[in-house]
Amino acid sequence: MSERILGGVLLLVSIAGIFIGWHYVPPVSYEPVGPRAFPLLVLFLLGICAITLMFDKKSTTTWAPTPVLARIGLLFLIVLVYALLFDKLGFIIATALMTMPVARFFGATWKQCVLGGIGVGVGMFFFFDRLLDVALPTGLWLNGILG
Repeated sequence: MSERILGGVLLLVSIAGIFIGWHYVPPVSYEPVGPRAFPLLVLFLLGICAITLMFDKKSTTTWAPTPVLARIGLLFLIVLVYALLFDKLGFIIATALMTMPVARFFGATWKQCVLGGIGVGVGMFFFFDRLLDVALPTGLWLNGILG
């Protein structure tokens, strides 16, 4: 039954996303396909997978134990807080703060969490922002330093 519920939710997300993305027209067309093709393709494939989940004949589903579901919920909240703080704190701090509790879930020590969080935040920032030229938010505190 849980597969059917998940399939129904994903089908609704897919339909809503396709409806929203279908009418997106960029102000300047710089490619023959345009920027809406990829999201529409992904959402279409999501809809197909959702329909498959809804009509697949499977035996009864066994849910994960309660502690596992609690950890999944906590990880969801961590990612949600990361998304909310991403612009305000900037990529480096937000990523470092998100990486630390996730590393704790996988059994890292606090020293490994702090060093890993700082390394991932700084390393990924310079990789994307400087090497790949992807604009990432520096946050209110680093605007003057990194520009």
